Amino acid sequence: MAIQRERSGRKTSPVGKEFTLDRRDAVPALIGKHEDFLIISGLAGTSRDIAALTRDGAHSYTMAGAMGGACMIGLGLALARPDKRVLVVTGDGELLMNLGALATIAVLNPPNLAILCVDNGHYGETGYQKSHTSLGVDLEEIAIGSGIRATRTLSAEEELAEGARMLRDGNGAAFVLLRVKPTDPPGFKRNMDPAACRNRFRATLLDSLQPDV
Repeated sequence: MAIQRERSGRKTSPVGKEFTLDRRDAVPALIGKHEDFLIISGLAGTSRDIAALTRDGAHSYTMAGAMGGACMIGLGLALARPDKRVLVVTGDGELLMNLGALATIAVLNPPNLAILCVDNGHYGETGYQKSHTSLGVDLEEIAIGSGIRATRTLSAEEELAEGARMLRDGNGAAFVLLRVKPTDPPGFKRNMDPAACRNRFRATLLDSLQPDV
């Protein structure tokens, strides 16, 4: 007997669905008020998406070089700070480096963690070669198979409102796959000093633990 999964009211998007959205418009539309989240971003394009959106804000930690680590850092942060909504913004190439992270996230299922995967079908960090998602791999299906119950693929503007809701609501981990055109992310120059970025992010976490007076 087939097992029916909770899938936000719709079936899986077909493999090969077009990469049509502009990331410069779609990412800000999905995230909305970014100050509501603690944000971990993957390297390459998504780090520039988030740095531009937050103006390199102290509530975001934008990674560089550590390919495959964004989801697990986000998971640790969500478990450590259950009082905060944690958003991981990563790319298809970065996520492909550590697909096992989705299984661990599904098992622990923190209610305050959402993953936004910006999928342009290319490896933006290493020369813009086609990634596996341009060749038939469906990351939403992998998230489903890993056990994440709330998932959605977005490839049209009219779907963004539902995706935005999923990033903010729910009683378990959420996975949103955003299909975008392989165009350049925002040209924002972010702070590339990892120690400085770590220290300011840590200071933000500690400040948010202080009781209101």
